[in-house]
Amino acid sequence: MKIAEQLARHFREIHFGPNWTSSNLKETLANVGWVQATTKLEDFSTIAALVFHINYFVKAVIPVLEGGPLDAHDKFSFDVPPIHSEAEWQKMLTQVWADAEKLENLIANISDNLLWETFSEEKYDTYYRNIQGVIEHSHYHLGQIVILKKLIYNQTN
Repeated sequence: MKIAEQLARHFREIHFGPNWTSSNLKETLANVGWVQATTKLEDFSTIAALVFHINYFVKAVIPVLEGGPLDAHDKFSFDVPPIHSEAEWQKMLTQVWADAEKLENLIANISDNLLWETFSEEKYDTYYRNIQGVIEHSHYHLGQIVILKKLIYNQTN
């Protein structure tokens, strides 16, 4: 199996499971409604904001793997649009799952040689580092989502 295929698999497992952490976004968010997703606890980000933030960087990598430019700015990565209904929350999640599947397929189909080439600009290092970074970043925020979900459900039960 190519390295790129392994990276794609790891990326997919964070979103859809199963993985060695026994935690993935789709199962974690399966019973989170829009009210819980937008509940603000102290000065923590909301679950919705973290999901948006994870996907912001997923969406940033897609055009680069399609041969386009990198157009992402950290300052916009938490600019989650307002969510006022379950339909809006589900629409956001549907987009997240679609973007994850698209990025997984793009990663799986790149050559292992490309992994060691410059990603967009020299300052961003290699494709490998950026793809692995998206994977690590997603796992990091998934952990936060799991904790927030427990805190929110403990407050309401």
